[in-house]
Amino acid sequence: MFCFQCQEAAGGKGCTIQGVCGKLPRTAELMDVLLYAVRGEAIVNRALRDKGAAEEKASRQIIDALFSTITNANFDDEALKMRIDKALSMKNELIGTAKKRSIGLPSLPEVAFHPAPDRYESAAERVGVLSMENEDIRSLKQMVIYGVKGAAAYTEHALNLGFADPDIFAMIENALAEVCRPDIDADALTALVLNVGECGVKAMALLDKANTTTYGNPEITKVNIGVGKNPGILVSGHDLKDFEELLEQTAGTGVDVYTHSEMLPAHYYPAFKKYPHFVGNYGNAWWRQREEFATFNGPILFTTNCIVPPLKNATYAGRIYTTGSSGLSGATHIPDRQEGKPKDFSALIAHAKRCAPPTEIEQGEIVGGFAHNQVIALADKVVEAVKSGAIRKFVVMAGCDGRFKSRQYYTDFAEALPKDTVILTAGCAKYRYNKLPLGDIGGIPRVLDAGQCNDSYSLVMIALALQKAFGLKSVNDLPIVYNIAWYEQKAVIVLLALLSLGITNIHLGPTLPAFLSPNVTKVLVEKFGIGGISDVENDMKNWIQ
Repeated sequence: MFCFQCQEAAGGKGCTIQGVCGKLPRTAELMDVLLYAVRGEAIVNRALRDKGAAEEKASRQIIDALFSTITNANFDDEALKMRIDKALSMKNELIGTAKKRSIGLPSLPEVAFHPAPDRYESAAERVGVLSMENEDIRSLKQMVIYGVKGAAAYTEHALNLGFADPDIFAMIENALAEVCRPDIDADALTALVLNVGECGVKAMALLDKANTTTYGNPEITKVNIGVGKNPGILVSGHDLKDFEELLEQTAGTGVDVYTHSEMLPAHYYPAFKKYPHFVGNYGNAWWRQREEFATFNGPILFTTNCIVPPLKNATYAGRIYTTGSSGLSGATHIPDRQEGKPKDFSALIAHAKRCAPPTEIEQGEIVGGFAHNQVIALADKVVEAVKSGAIRKFVVMAGCDGRFKSRQYYTDFAEALPKDTVILTAGCAKYRYNKLPLGDIGGIPRVLDAGQCNDSYSLVMIALALQKAFGLKSVNDLPIVYNIAWYEQKAVIVLLALLSLGITNIHLGPTLPAFLSPNVTKVLVEKFGIGGISDVENDMKNWIQ
C-alpha cells in the first residue's frame, strides 16, 4: 500500500505497511481500485453531460464512493467491494448509453479497464497513487483528487437534505476526468486545482443553504458537557439528517442523545432545541474516542468519517453502529433510506435501552453558534470594537484536530494570544482551545465557533462582511491571520476554497501535506503565500503585531 492523503502520513512521507489511521493494506488497495473505477464513471458521464445526457444517479454514486475513501470514513472491505462493483456496473451502463446515442468517448484506460472482483487487490498496483510517476504531476493530481473528496463529502450532506446543484456534479466529474489525461501539464493542473477550490465554495454554500433552510440559522448557544440519568446514544460525524431522524425516533423512549466531536454544532440549530432528550455534548475531538466511548456506556453512531478502529479488547467495540458512507468491519450498519422513508434506528435504540447511563467525565458549558448570520447580526458591535482598538486582530484557527503531540501547539498558541484578539474557528480543531477560560471583549467571546469544518464557509462570509463594513479593497487587507490546522481531505477542500477566493498568506500545520512535492510547495509559497508554522513564540512575534 501507499497512502499519503492525511496529515499523519507515516514519517511525513506516506503509509506503506499500515495506515496510521488504522487502514490495512487490503483496505487501501480496494480504495485505490474504487477511485480508479469512479474516475472511469466520471469520464463517461462527463461525455454524456456535454450532450445533455448525464445520469444524476451516476453523479450521486460517485459522490458516495469518494466520501467513503476519505480518511477514517470506511474500514469495511466488503462495503468497498460493493461500491467498486456498482461503479464498474454503472460505467458499463453509461458506456451503453453513449453507444446508443453515438456519443464518442476518449480512449483512456479508465474507460476500458474492468478488473474482475477476484482481482481487485492485485489491480491496485496498476492504478494506485504511485502509478503516476512524475512527482510534480502526481502531487498536483492528488491535490485535485483530495479536493474533490472533500467537496463530495459536503455535497452528500446537502443531497441528504434534498439540495442538489448540477454544476457541482459537473465540476467534480470534470476534475476526475482531467486527472486521467496523460498529456495534462502542471499549468493546466494548477488551474484545475483552483477550479476544484471554486467547486468547494459552491459545495459549502449549498450545504449552508441546506442546513439553514431545513433547521434554521445557528444561534449563540450554551452547550451542556455533563450527563443525564438516562441511557444514551452518542452521535459522531457530520450528517444532520441522520441526527434529526434519530432524535425523532428516540423521542419518548427514555433514551437521551448526545453529540461527539464534529456533531457538536447540532446544538446551535433552532430546530433541534425542541427535543428535551437532546442532552449535551460528550467528550472532545475524534481521536479521543477510545477512552471516551468506553465511559459513555451506550451505543455510538457514526454518521460519517472520524472513525478510529477500536482495539481488539475494547469494551465498546460491540456498541458501534455506522451509516451512510461510513463503515467498519464488525459494526452494525444502518441501511440507507428507501423510497423517501427515514432510516430505521430501532436496533440502535433497543441497544441503548439495555445500557447504563453515561459516566460523567466533565461538567459545565461551552458556547458556540457564531455562524455568519449570527456574527453579521453583531456586525456593528464587532466593527466598533475594531475601530476603538478593543479588538486588534482576528485569528482564524479553523480545521482539524489530531492525536499527534505537535497539536499541543494550537492550545499553547490560543493561550498566548493577546487579550485583544478574537479566534474564529470551525471544525474539530476547536477542541484544542474551546474549553479554555479566554474570556470576552466587551461581551464578544474570544472564541467564536461557527460550527463544523464545512462551516469554514461562514468564516469566509464573516470576512467578506467585515471587508465591506470597513470599505476595504481586498479581504486580505483585514486584520486577520490564518493559522489553520489540517488532517484530512475536507480540510484540503477548505484550503483550496480559500485560495480560489484570493485569500493569501495562510499558515498550515502542524506539517505541510506529504503529497506536496518540493516544486509544488514552492509554487504555493510564491503564488499564494502558503506557509507552515514554527513555534508559538516566533509565530506570535511574526503574525500578531
